[in-house]
Amino acid sequence: MIDEILGELRNGIEKAHESLKRELSRLRTGRANPDLLSPIRIDYYGTPTPLSQMANVAVPEARLLTVKPWDKTQLKVIEKAIVEAGLGLNPQVDGELIRIPMPALSEERRKELVKIAKKAAEEGKVGIRKARHDAKNLLESLKKEGEASEDDCERALKKVEERVQEGTSMVDQIVGKKEKDILEI
Repeated sequence: MIDEILGELRNGIEKAHESLKRELSRLRTGRANPDLLSPIRIDYYGTPTPLSQMANVAVPEARLLTVKPWDKTQLKVIEKAIVEAGLGLNPQVDGELIRIPMPALSEERRKELVKIAKKAAEEGKVGIRKARHDAKNLLESLKKEGEASEDDCERALKKVEERVQEGTSMVDQIVGKKEKDILEI
């Protein structure tokens, strides 16, 4: 039973890391990243459809994204959706392709993005703390019900704290790497 609790804790920490990485992938750095367009939904015949399901998004250069829709009639709709997404991008239709140059970020905008990244990191740490809280509660209930000895529960609590420390330091590493990318000119 203790192993199951530790397994759930590990899953909770991994989910927090995945959520953080997903959130950070949407932050714009100086380089082009196809994940930047992932939250965009296109009205495709009345159905909000993710851009990735309507077009091929590529990075031919470090500061350029290209979007090639499979249905050529949707070029203008996709261009409009990118502009309205509020990402500060200026798409340019070029025949059957949409080119999206990545403008250089101002120092002020970079600092803003770092703050957003740190906020996402704090949310990740909150998720990890919640997983720790759940694990501790389950261990306490095991001890009260007599399903595990007090020594086993104490050892398990130490493992919980070790895993939480590792998970928190991993969050700091992930965000530190993203900050470096954001601040890089």
